[in-house]
Amino acid sequence: MNFEYIDTPEALSDFCERISAADALAIDTEFVRTRTLVPQLGLIQVYDGEHLGLIDPVALDDLSPFSDILVNPSIIKVLHSCSEDLDALWFNLKVIPSPLFDSQFAANLLDMGQTLGYANLVEKILDIHVDKGESRTDWIARPLSPEQLVYAAADVFHLLPVYRQIAEQVEELGQTEWVFAESEFLSLKKRAEIPVDLTYLSIKNNWKIGAQSRQALKEIASWRLQQAQKRDMAINFVLREQGMLEVAMKLPENKAKLFQLQTITPKEARIHSDILLELVQKALNTKPEDCPPRIQRLTDFNDYKKALASLKDVCEKLAQKHDTRVEVLASKKQLNQWLKWCWFEIDELDSIQLQPDIVSGWRRAIFAEELTRLFKADGGEFYALRSL
Repeated sequence: MNFEYIDTPEALSDFCERISAADALAIDTEFVRTRTLVPQLGLIQVYDGEHLGLIDPVALDDLSPFSDILVNPSIIKVLHSCSEDLDALWFNLKVIPSPLFDSQFAANLLDMGQTLGYANLVEKILDIHVDKGESRTDWIARPLSPEQLVYAAADVFHLLPVYRQIAEQVEELGQTEWVFAESEFLSLKKRAEIPVDLTYLSIKNNWKIGAQSRQALKEIASWRLQQAQKRDMAINFVLREQGMLEVAMKLPENKAKLFQLQTITPKEARIHSDILLELVQKALNTKPEDCPPRIQRLTDFNDYKKALASLKDVCEKLAQKHDTRVEVLASKKQLNQWLKWCWFEIDELDSIQLQPDIVSGWRRAIFAEELTRLFKADGGEFYALRSL
């Protein structure tokens, strides 16, 4: 396995020119995301079947020649379990590969497993063992050892021949479009940003608190994210979620009460006491009717269990019709996502102008008719605040 290490603008330009005529590229990324909000990109591996390059984003300030490759519509970009790679590329390069073929999703269509790892896929398809010994490497540190570089190169060297085989099998099923559409919809979600003032909706146990506590949680969650963005710090290193929720629940009005909270460390209280007390006071000065509405849960709805059972029946019926497995069409989480979108007064999807997974991308044509029958704002078996 031969590869080239690319750490100069000239080498990058030359490499990108050589791979620009490829029909498909196997791509992987190595990054570090321990204390930072944004993943720190440490290496980009690319293979076209002839040229294998390890691009060093630490050494290169301008990666635009490779960014152009990523969005070239004539080249299929192949990644395995691509969600975190897309995060790394989007945050660092502000591009997302397209068209994109996720080999993990394709393997799921072929009934190889819903979350089959890269090493297991290579072994299953090529009967080759892939060493994962360097997976815990600090990819930002330099220099990288020869063993680390070989490990990184292997992640794309085997991916391309795997792609050739499973792409052919998916084509025989008539589901190639599903793979590309799934990746395209995931890319849309990666680009979307939930408004800062709605980040409190994702905090666990937020439904337990009253009106002014919800206002405090909204203020604190917004502040925490803004601090994390400003300092490029993982949000729990700004303030842990449990502490944030306890502040909102207890609404301490002075430092003595703040320091008595069980889930706020003395260090957190000392550093953030002024702003936390300011945000608590702001919430206490807000009239209850002006605070965020009560946070809903699916279990609050009398029809929830019946509706979920009906959706599962629909999935079974559609899976048989389209000769696939229920797990491919929709998970329980995706069915719950649809119900929240139908029933909740405030839903995160509305804020980013996206619809639920089961009525987006390739799934829409499959589900739309059945869901319209079940959920209509003007009638139907189940009430909905909105309909398709």
